[in-house]
Amino acid sequence: MRASVIQIAVNEDESVEARRRRVTALVREQAGSDLVVLPELWTTGAFAYEEFGREAEPLEGPTYEAMAKAASDAGVWLHAGSIPERDPDGPLYNTSLVFSPSGDLAAAYRKIHRFGFDKGEAVLMGAGAELVTVRLPETTLGLSTCYDLRFPELFRGLVDAGAETLVVSAGWPERRRSHWTLLAQARAVENQSFLLACATAGTHAGVPQAGHSIVVDPWGEVLAQAGAGEEVLTVKFDPGKVAATREQFPALKDRMLGLQPPRRP
Repeated sequence: MRASVIQIAVNEDESVEARRRRVTALVREQAGSDLVVLPELWTTGAFAYEEFGREAEPLEGPTYEAMAKAASDAGVWLHAGSIPERDPDGPLYNTSLVFSPSGDLAAAYRKIHRFGFDKGEAVLMGAGAELVTVRLPETTLGLSTCYDLRFPELFRGLVDAGAETLVVSAGWPERRRSHWTLLAQARAVENQSFLLACATAGTHAGVPQAGHSIVVDPWGEVLAQAGAGEEVLTVKFDPGKVAATREQFPALKDRMLGLQPPRRP
């Protein structure tokens, strides 16, 4: 399986429409990959809180339309990062979109863990409530967004739902970059899964971004990692390694806590 992780900067002097065109072109350039991944809130910047309301879109808004066409044009599965979604009947959400190679929406995931400690995203956006997986021909993706990376129970739930490849779309700050790499490897190792984590570069609303998007295998080995600037990581990996790892070292079978009680007949 071939995956491309697109690490872009969110430049404040670039309009959302111009950025949308630029990202669309980058996705189209990844034709030949099976999966393409974009970062969190790339239309606005993850820390540009004042832009959330102004740039919020309905689920099937302009970014949806552009990314659906880009996925179809490139013939790829596209995790299109996340957008500030305006629910007509509720609050804003930090919502990730996944499109099939035909351009159809395969899944939408509303971020469950909102960052901010009673400010920023934590008060401006609603919390999602559902774990989301997406079945690809080669593997099953488990979706997560940025701050979710700090909550291992979410990823264990995704694995229980069948996930073999974990995808993290993020706008992670540079000052906690060491956590980014550490947690990415930990989530891969403890869940015996591949993990693809796509972050942003540059600076959002005065907050330097970590960059350093990363791809990790089920043993915690780093298959590829970006630097601090804009970059496209392209990596080939064998999804069959997940089942092989879980059979060779069956740690998940020894779980004692957090398991669902057996159903009575």
